[in-house]
Amino acid sequence: MKVPLDRVWCSLAALAAITGAALPLSAQEGPHSHSNYLIPAVQVTQGPIVDGVLDDAVWASAAVIDDFVQQEPDEGADATERTEVRILYDARTLYLGVRAYDSSPASVTATEMRRDSNRILDEDNFQIILDTFMDSRSAYMFVTTPLGAQLDQQVSNEGEGSRAGGASSNINKDWDGVWSVSAHRDAEGWVAEIAIPMVTLRFPESSTQSWGINLMRNIGRKNEQAFWAPIPRAYNITRVSMAGSLDQLQSLNRGSDLRIKPFVTSGATRVSEAGVVDNDLQGDIGLDVKYGVTAGLNLDVTVNTDFAQAEVDDEQVNLTRFQLFYPEKRDFFLENAGQFNVGSATSQNRIVDLFFTRRIGLFGRDSNVPILGGARLSGKVGRNDIAILDVQTESAFGVSGENFLVSRYSRNFLSRSRAGALFINRVETKGGRFNRTYAVDFALAPHPSISATGFLAKTQTEGLTGGDMGGYGNLMWLDQNWRIFAEYADFQDDFNPEVGYLPRNGIRTSKIHLENTPRPGILGIRDMSPMWNVTYTTDQSNRLVSMRLHHMVGTRFNNGANLTVWYNNYFERLDNPFSFNGVPVAAGDYRFGEWYANFSSNPARRLYYRLSYSPQDFYDGTRTDYSASLGARLNDQLSTEASYSRNEVDLDAGAFKLNLASLRVDYAVTPTMTLRAISQYNSSTRQIGTSARYRWTYRPGSDIYVVYDEVRRDPQGLPLYNERRLILKFTHLLSR
Repeated sequence: MKVPLDRVWCSLAALAAITGAALPLSAQEGPHSHSNYLIPAVQVTQGPIVDGVLDDAVWASAAVIDDFVQQEPDEGADATERTEVRILYDARTLYLGVRAYDSSPASVTATEMRRDSNRILDEDNFQIILDTFMDSRSAYMFVTTPLGAQLDQQVSNEGEGSRAGGASSNINKDWDGVWSVSAHRDAEGWVAEIAIPMVTLRFPESSTQSWGINLMRNIGRKNEQAFWAPIPRAYNITRVSMAGSLDQLQSLNRGSDLRIKPFVTSGATRVSEAGVVDNDLQGDIGLDVKYGVTAGLNLDVTVNTDFAQAEVDDEQVNLTRFQLFYPEKRDFFLENAGQFNVGSATSQNRIVDLFFTRRIGLFGRDSNVPILGGARLSGKVGRNDIAILDVQTESAFGVSGENFLVSRYSRNFLSRSRAGALFINRVETKGGRFNRTYAVDFALAPHPSISATGFLAKTQTEGLTGGDMGGYGNLMWLDQNWRIFAEYADFQDDFNPEVGYLPRNGIRTSKIHLENTPRPGILGIRDMSPMWNVTYTTDQSNRLVSMRLHHMVGTRFNNGANLTVWYNNYFERLDNPFSFNGVPVAAGDYRFGEWYANFSSNPARRLYYRLSYSPQDFYDGTRTDYSASLGARLNDQLSTEASYSRNEVDLDAGAFKLNLASLRVDYAVTPTMTLRAISQYNSSTRQIGTSARYRWTYRPGSDIYVVYDEVRRDPQGLPLYNERRLILKFTHLLSR
């Protein structure tokens, strides 16, 4: 039976609204449920010197926060190690002083200095989150370690229900704020002093205001997380609706709220193909400007945008019929990225993103299209979130230049709900070919454990006049013991969001997911996550084209190790033949099963590893996957990781083997001076890529980059193609 899109949309909205109406008002209203967790804001005329030593007399006037309770491993119990935090502010800067006592100082885990490294979250660290608009949705998060390493991120919509440790498109870890920290280890544990300039944050234009705030300490060797304002196990610190309050901030000053960052690049490229060598010298200048239009709205302008410092993509092998997803890594598109998001509620098994910035300024995977300029207006006006982006590219690779206009509006209501709309227009500068996307969306959270999200969208594409509608809905229950959700997606045959990510159109997909988190308390097991889900996909005539039954048990141990085992049962209907790595697969119906096992040691240890093995049936043959990674933190400055994966595929029409290998080396002279080198080999393309990036942040917001990239391809077994690039980039932040 065909289910109309509008009926699905209305049913999900009505269900969430009815559920919300049936709940007590206290469950729907009022940000920051921990009303007893208050920090008095203490203002000083002159802040402390940020040198990692809490000996400035001004710290004596600050209130001491030292009551931390565990989330893991023993929820609600006092933290096993004492933590003292002091908070001060002057007109232009927020200061935090952290004294992290430790009964075994020599066991403090701290080896990573590189900014924004995932390893920072595995080791001993201290985290601060600030909900400056007190809206229980958006926040700034800052993390530091005993070595003074820095990680910062923007949070939108609380990550929309992501489980602790899970990925979310509404957590933007690639945002880089301007702030400073100084830290050191001593005989009692470790100490950190943190300074966050007011100009780094957006907040209301009010003489007196309060911010949402929470504090968390991670004790690496114990795998212990302790919070000031308690957060249930189902969530992490991004759950800002459960934060406490920093009260009575007064007379805050962002100055003129203008930041200008010019950049200069120079370098050389050498390309050798079939014996022909082409050398090219490059040099360029550009400008990025950031201006606070109002207290809540920020205008960003970029002229002659350059992406020389962007890190390379990780190599992937595609053994599906659909396109792979590669994340955005370019700085201009990362800030406030969450405000543009309309798409799947979960990032696992990504179904759709209506706006995907890699469609702008990239031709294929590896080639940059020159961006002449762009502007972005984003932020808050009361309960309204506004985000507008306009970017103009130059003609390149035989393709006309294009203009991209993206506008997003959403209105917040109740404590954690919103409704909004999205418009995207892509048009060629010459020829006028266009593609447009229109969408309305909602996110309802009538209860701390209930969320419903969805959208209804339409596209317009020159030459396509058929069904061009798309819709998606997700209804989720998430608490300390259960994660249960149902989702439905319907994308008609001509639904074509060209500035989005859509692996497959012309389908209807339904999914039901059940997941429990028992804590057996035996064999060193901290918790388990047995789960079951079914994904059922039909074409627009409701004919079954794909189905997956997923059975999984994840096990997390007290020592930080993880074991995951699953079995998938697949059905795939191929209406047309296609090929893997040149080996054809005939049209027909296929049923096959997949076993998978993965073990990971505690990533906070100096020596860590991951192993996986997956034997499976595969269409009309078999497939076996292997992977292994080994990482070592050799000292506080040097770490390395080697990875290898292999796919062995044996089909009726032929067999092949695919190999991926990579080696990463990270060296940090100081937290502000780091070097990363990565080499990757992909046997499917016979490509070896090497990239090295040196970054020196010589003052907050100002950097020098040296980037070296090399690609070698030998499709016939001979080195027929080489490309090398050396780029120097200099940026300097001017702030008033």
